[in-house]
Amino acid sequence: MLNVGLTGGIACGKSTVSQMFVRLGGHLIDFDRLAHEVQEPGQAAWQDVVDYFGEDILQPDRKIDRNKLGAVVFNHPEKLKKLNVIVHPRIFEEWWRRLEKIKALNPHAIVFSDVPLLFEGGMQHLFDLTILVMIEPEEQIERLMARNNICREDAGVRLSCQMPIREKIHLASIVVNNQGTISETEKKVQKIWLELRQREQSKQKNI
Repeated sequence: MLNVGLTGGIACGKSTVSQMFVRLGGHLIDFDRLAHEVQEPGQAAWQDVVDYFGEDILQPDRKIDRNKLGAVVFNHPEKLKKLNVIVHPRIFEEWWRRLEKIKALNPHAIVFSDVPLLFEGGMQHLFDLTILVMIEPEEQIERLMARNNICREDAGVRLSCQMPIREKIHLASIVVNNQGTISETEKKVQKIWLELRQREQSKQKNI
């Protein structure tokens, strides 16, 4: 099995690239989705999050309102840190469980873990290699404003919570520049997929 960490700046098109890899035969574990799942009512992190942030962040159905919680943590770094302390251990427990399940079903699988803050969290050592999806910062802001229907100031605040994209380039094993068309990105992804298959085969020979 080849364990690949997939990351990128906010609004860089990481989800689009991850789905391209899935269509080629890759397996995907989405850390954002895991974060949502462990914060569902009755799941591991829900009670701790509510105890700390209060019931004002809840919807009528008792689910956590992601927009309300986001508005709190993105403007208060210490609260974002606390949220991460609560949620991250639960996410990693579920991640390891899913990795083992995939490996048991397909020992030669190529698994992509979509991790938004992979480099910020110093998680490179958890993976065989890392892939960074990037676009230019100004384009990030424009896409984020359109995607989330927020103003430029709010988009800038969210961007500032992440490591600058230029710093991430030097940390990644492979960089996908997603500035161009979908077709151009697909060609890049297909080439990378062939490289990853070769790496997985080489890894098996060395075991």
